[in-house]
Amino acid sequence: METLKGKTALITGGNSGIGYAAAKELKAQGAQVIITGRRHEAVANAAAQLGINGLVSDQGKVTDIEELAAEVAERFGKIDILFINAGVLGGSAIEGATESDFDHVMDVNFKGAFFTLSRFIPQLNDGATVVFLSSNLASMNAANSSIYSSGKAALNSVMKIAAVELAPRQIRVNSISPGPTQTDLLNKLGLDDESRKGLDDYLIERTPLKKIGTAEDVAKLVAYLCGDAGSYITGTEIVIDGGNRL
Repeated sequence: METLKGKTALITGGNSGIGYAAAKELKAQGAQVIITGRRHEAVANAAAQLGINGLVSDQGKVTDIEELAAEVAERFGKIDILFINAGVLGGSAIEGATESDFDHVMDVNFKGAFFTLSRFIPQLNDGATVVFLSSNLASMNAANSSIYSSGKAALNSVMKIAAVELAPRQIRVNSISPGPTQTDLLNKLGLDDESRKGLDDYLIERTPLKKIGTAEDVAKLVAYLCGDAGSYITGTEIVIDGGNRL
């Protein structure tokens, strides 16, 4: 069903993983979709595969965000759906953490996400939907995750404040917090096949539903929040992790 027909959606980090799956799902539901990413070839390939629009932009740079906002305004006008999805893994133990460790994660996951929302607010139609990709680690306390987890927790705080600020325009703002999800991001940890299998086995064992989620699971929730079915949901973090956080 084309429940999003007539809507224009922008997805940051849409050339792979959850962003790619969300782009595919939103298009299937009738939306005009624009994806962004840092690498020209990856964005171009993903856009061609999906039959959508692709723009190169680095969410870790505020100047890129501002240039993106101007280009989207010129080429597509106002938008109805903003999925702020781009993110990176990283971090270390608190002791010994470096400024570069901190900035690598925060520049994209928190600062970049914050300014993407900030700079696109004027381009949101009244009644639009904003979705942040957070993480169940925002409310967990795993060792060596302090930078990543605190960035996602801060993002959830901004989400709630944005929901209040934008409510007069009937713009809804929510966040989705996945748990273990099979995406290319996990492949970027640099693990060999045996170690990666060990990680998957560990994640499955500690998840009550005994499985790892898929990008498509998250994409369907994004579409739900952006459609009429989610019209009374705002300021809410929705955890989708198979019970991993319990």
